[in-house]
Amino acid sequence: MRVIGTAGHVDHGKSTLVEALTGTHPDRLKEEREREMTIDLGFAWLTLPNGEDVGIVDVPGHRDFIENMLAGVGGIDAALFVIAADEGVMPQTREHLAILDLLQVQGGVIALTKVDLVEDEDWLSLVEDDVRQVVAGTVLGEAPIIRVSARKNIGLETLLNALGANLEEKPPRLDVGRPRLPVDRVFTISGFGTVVTGTLMDGCLRVGEEVEILPRGLKGRVRGLQTHKKKEDVAIPGSRTAANITSVTVDQIRRGDVVAHPKDYSTTARMDVHFHLLPDSSQPVRHNTQVKLFIGASEVVSRLRLLGRDELKPGETGWLQLELSEPVVAVRSDRYILRRPSPGETLGGGSVVDPHPKGRHRRFSKDILARLEALAQGTPADIMMQALVAIGAGPWKDVIARSNLNHAQVEAALDELRSTGALIVLDGASDGGVIQNESLVTSKGYWEQLSKRALQELEQYHQVNPLRRGMPREELKSRLKVPPRLFATLISRLVASNQLHETGPIVSVYGYEIRFDPEQQKMVQSLLARFATSGFSPPSVKECQSDVGEGVYSALIDLGLLVQVSPEVVFSRDLYDRMVADILDLFKTQDTLSAAQVRDYFNTSRRYVLALLEHLDSIGLTVREGDVRRHRN
Repeated sequence: MRVIGTAGHVDHGKSTLVEALTGTHPDRLKEEREREMTIDLGFAWLTLPNGEDVGIVDVPGHRDFIENMLAGVGGIDAALFVIAADEGVMPQTREHLAILDLLQVQGGVIALTKVDLVEDEDWLSLVEDDVRQVVAGTVLGEAPIIRVSARKNIGLETLLNALGANLEEKPPRLDVGRPRLPVDRVFTISGFGTVVTGTLMDGCLRVGEEVEILPRGLKGRVRGLQTHKKKEDVAIPGSRTAANITSVTVDQIRRGDVVAHPKDYSTTARMDVHFHLLPDSSQPVRHNTQVKLFIGASEVVSRLRLLGRDELKPGETGWLQLELSEPVVAVRSDRYILRRPSPGETLGGGSVVDPHPKGRHRRFSKDILARLEALAQGTPADIMMQALVAIGAGPWKDVIARSNLNHAQVEAALDELRSTGALIVLDGASDGGVIQNESLVTSKGYWEQLSKRALQELEQYHQVNPLRRGMPREELKSRLKVPPRLFATLISRLVASNQLHETGPIVSVYGYEIRFDPEQQKMVQSLLARFATSGFSPPSVKECQSDVGEGVYSALIDLGLLVQVSPEVVFSRDLYDRMVADILDLFKTQDTLSAAQVRDYFNTSRRYVLALLEHLDSIGLTVREGDVRRHRN
């Protein structure tokens, strides 16, 4: 699931274009419709030509509402950058582009709108040339420019194809098993209660889960989930998600809060960051400047402490320690934006290096600056986690080799990742829980994804094959495309947790049962009645399949109601058990039995007897010696 965010100057046609693409006008406020201007975030969705469903966040372009724009643009996968052909590049065009660049939104598509208002082809070419110069060297430097008119339906299909091509190049959002939903809207629906929306990150949310709303520490439970107004049991990373939360009221939550699993995240009121001051900033940034911090959907007044120098000049980068007026949720590598409160101006931004520093830093400490440089490359736990994600699941020695850490760093990273549950040891640990080189390890996110895939495959198999007891193990292994050792561990753990049931070579979702419809049940009863009255000469396999159909017949075999002993011969379970018991009793009185003796004992034909005896040979109950059988002790 992906999210596209609009960007561009006011009145360049962002909302009109979104409506033309989706059929939904994103301006939801009365004032927005009256002023024909997006003031707050708007949302819509569409299906791209390649079949992918995507959400769209429409942001305001007016400079007075730039801070509302920042609440929605942080979680997007690609930008739909809108520039009106009749006006070209304008002030908020440049500011929005700078914000996309600072947030490292990786690419997108440039829509040159309102081309129906421009008759001069040379003018359009000049505007395109100007746009190319402006975006050069930014995250949109390679973005295609598509000429469109929302009102005249010009270029819309080409635009959709370009958006699809852009998203196809991007990897899916990482699932590290720690969901967080930055809240950009909160409202109430009669009969349901409090609903929050946002772009889900870092993990899945499931209906029924307990959640915590940070930074307030409120507790609730997920009553329902929706993506694009469609009910879901599970919301996945990268999706626009609406969550109905119980036990909290609408006035207890506000934009910028974060919905997460309890204890997965802790809040912070101080963070160390790397910062880039925009080249066109109106003035340098000095120590102790008051700023507005925008991170996730949060907006917090902060004071910056400039480390290692007294000021940063436009275009320069440096280290900051931000002191926040109220706590937020932040994770290492999160992108952020700083703005000057008055007069309003986007100063710059960068990435979080340490969201939980132990205290105030001495501003000119060389040790502190060296530590920040090292952290920018990643903590041992971060590097180890990246190696785990890259491998998926594998021997511990492979994770160590990929992370390239020394012994002390490996031990520190291991302790941290195990304590948080981010690393899972699947098998091969010693009795004392010590990880060995060959121990099979994985990340929490990968394990949850793999388990979910396995259960989904089985559920789909049950839907397609309702008369089969389950899927052959080897078929499931082939579908999952995982190594034998990992597959064996997966099956054993899902069985142990009562999510999966295993019977011999067959696996099924725990609790799944074959159920016949009334017509099928009637045919089954009729066939079983034939077996009950036919004695030791029951109907053949072919006759059974003709009576009830091959699907129902296979189900009767899976359920154990019938026992097929050869390609042609089948017995009811009761008859089979009785015949085997009688043969074993005969062996108590004599060492060997011939086929003729067994035939005469049951007063049946040689066809049935030979099929049964060969079957007993194959399962190891008897052994053939010439023309007789002996009981295999």
